[in-house]
Order: sequence, then structure tokens, then C-alpha cells
Amino acid sequence: MTKRKVIIIGPAFPFRGGIANFNNALAQEYYDRGDDVTLYSFTLQYPGFLFPGTTQYETGKAPKNLKIKTLINSVNPINWINVARKINAEKPDYVIIRYWLPFMAPCLGSIARLLNKKIKILAITDNVIPHEKRIGDTLFTRYFVKSCDAFLTLSASVLDDLSKFTNTTAKKFIPHPIYDVFGDKIPKQQAIANLGLNPDNKHLLFFGFVRKYKGLDLMLKAMADSRIKAMGIKLIIAGEFYDDKTEYTNMIADLGIAENIIMKSDFIPADKVKDYFCAADMITQTYRTATQSGVTQIAYSFERSMLVTNVGGLAEIVPDNKVGYVTSQNPTEIADAIIDFYTNNKEAEFTINTSSEKKRFSWKSFVDGVEQLIQKQL
Repeated sequence: MTKRKVIIIGPAFPFRGGIANFNNALAQEYYDRGDDVTLYSFTLQYPGFLFPGTTQYETGKAPKNLKIKTLINSVNPINWINVARKINAEKPDYVIIRYWLPFMAPCLGSIARLLNKKIKILAITDNVIPHEKRIGDTLFTRYFVKSCDAFLTLSASVLDDLSKFTNTTAKKFIPHPIYDVFGDKIPKQQAIANLGLNPDNKHLLFFGFVRKYKGLDLMLKAMADSRIKAMGIKLIIAGEFYDDKTEYTNMIADLGIAENIIMKSDFIPADKVKDYFCAADMITQTYRTATQSGVTQIAYSFERSMLVTNVGGLAEIVPDNKVGYVTSQNPTEIADAIIDFYTNNKEAEFTINTSSEKKRFSWKSFVDGVEQLIQKQL
């Protein structure tokens, strides 16, 4: 196989979050294949006043083997020119740009336009229509899309959304690969002990940044179902609140479910992720809108059962009643699935099925798909 020189533009370590984790893992796959890969990350990703969390950075160890250059300032046009010059000097075979938010379009689209025309540009588009819409989104996204040669989406719904911005045939959908960067699966009892939880309880997990579109309120309403309260099921909410936390704590109090909620409302560092997933009986994603989610792929990595709502690309990734449940956004239907899971002892069956199903989400298959798409453009 011909050795490639590849540059990936997007957040990478020490930036935290799913997109940075994805980029680190993607670069690792290229490295493992023997390719020359470099990550071009940010010196400034979001101005502080636009970032809803406490910090944009994590404190763990840098990934081994990876070349990460922190050079891009998202709001400085002079910087974009300098970054493009550096990339041109490296003469990559192709550049991969992560696109997830219209705010990034001026920066990423401008860098792409300044690259040598011989360099092919592939966009991995997490979203082209954002979950939380703002004025200018369409204009910015169109600017970015027009700067790229090919597109790869992580859900079929985003592939459809792309048709609103381009009529190119150089696009394809490949499912989000499994996150295998959080360590190996550990026994449930060990994970429960690591978190200081009661081993006699049943535990569900709602994981990740809390935003309105992720539908934590739907999950809380389901937890108020009298059948769930009677079974003593606990919901672990593990992740930083990007919404007003008091809105949810008030809802918990009003619903009378405080004793059924375990709140871990800080950012979960990478070395603790396995504890939360391995301690849980089932991972819940009661989203109001979605394209795809890295949480499902972390769940696959640790072979955990899942409950998702039938929005965006989630149902494409979670076969109903095989590795978990696909429900409507009705809290009663969500509660019905949870009750079925426990009363019919589905965990063992779903665990076996996730172990088999996850084989279709390999990083090798993902990069093979990228190569096939790029080859059509060369």
C-alpha cells in the first residue's frame, strides 16, 4: 500500500470532547497503517465568552506517536493565511477538515481556499445544519462546503442535508467508528466500586455534555414513572452542564425523583470514562434531535446495552431489540423500554449482540472508505 501524507484539520489533544477524541483516533489509525499524518489543531478554538463550559482542555497524557501542531486561531484571518502556507509547504496528498459548526466556516473555509489546488480536500461533516440554529448558519455553511472536493458524513441524515448545499456525487456516509481510546472493559462490580456506587442498585447512564437537544428532560420524566421508582432504578447523569443546571435540578425536585438521581456534573476525564460505562446496565440517549453520537460508539466499545430515541442517525447505529431499544420521545414509551429491559433480563442478550455488532464500526473500514472517496478525486 502506498504511503500517504495526510493532514487532519480540527481540534486535537489537549482539547477535550468527542471531536478531538475522534481526530486523535483517526490519526492513530493512519499512523498504524504506516502513513505520515499530522494533526493541525487550534491555539484558539472558541473565544471564552462563546464557550459554555468551564474549560476547553483536558489534563491527561498526550496520545503517543501523534504529531499535533497547535497553530490555528479561529478568529484571526492573518493566521489562516500563515496556516495555509505551512500546509502547502508540507505537500500533503490530501487534507481532511472536520466541520461541525457554522462558526468555524470562515476559518476552515478560508484555509481550504488558500491551499494548493493540487491538494484534495475531504470534509468530515458532523453536522451541516446545526442542532441549535443561528442567523448566518446557511451562509457560513455554504461558504465552507464550496471550498471542499469531497464529503464524508457520519449519518445518512447529514448526507441528505448536504444536498441543500451541493449537488456533488463525491460524498458518502460511513458510520462513526468505535471509540477505543478509553481503555479496556472492566468488570461491572469493579467499576461500581471505583465510583463508590451501591452494588445492590440498578444503574442507567446519561453521559456527556448536557444541552437541550440531548433531551435529558425526557429521561427525567421517564424516571418519574411509578414503575421505575418502585424498582429503585438510579440514573447517573455524568457530564458538564452547558445549559442552566438549575432548570434540571428544579425538575428533579418537582418530579420527586431526587433519590433516583446520581449527579456527577463535572467533565469526565478520559481515564474515568470506562468506569461510568462499565458500571451502567444500559446507556440512555433520549435526544430530541441528533445526527450521530460518539456516546453510542463508546457504549459499543464497552459492550453496553443502549436506549436511544428515533431521531437522526441513532436508529441506524442501534438495532432495535438487538443491542438495545429505539423509542419515540414519549417519556412513557422510554419508561416502557426500561421496564422491559429489567423485567425480561435483557442485559446479557444485548451484551452478546453488541460484541458482535460493533465489528462493523472499525477505524480500518473508516479509513478505507476515506481512501476510496479520495481516489475518485485524484
